[in-house]
Amino acid sequence: MPYWHYSDGGWVGMLLMMITVVILIGGLVTVAVILLRRTTKTSTGHDDAIKILNERFARGEIDKDEYETRRAVLRG
Repeated sequence: MPYWHYSDGGWVGMLLMMITVVILIGGLVTVAVILLRRTTKTSTGHDDAIKILNERFARGEIDKDEYETRRAVLRG
């Protein structure tokens, strides 16, 4: 029959258990953050260039011919 009112480690055992849980949770959070950073898609320079070109055309800074020429160059 177990004796629940007796403890082997006392407050030191409880403290070590709490520290272990905190380290375990911290490790899991760290792994999750690293995996999320690796899997998220970052914007490429090509996408930014097309976006800037579209904005310049919308503002009227370049005409249709220049827009189409530059877009063709960016698309390769």
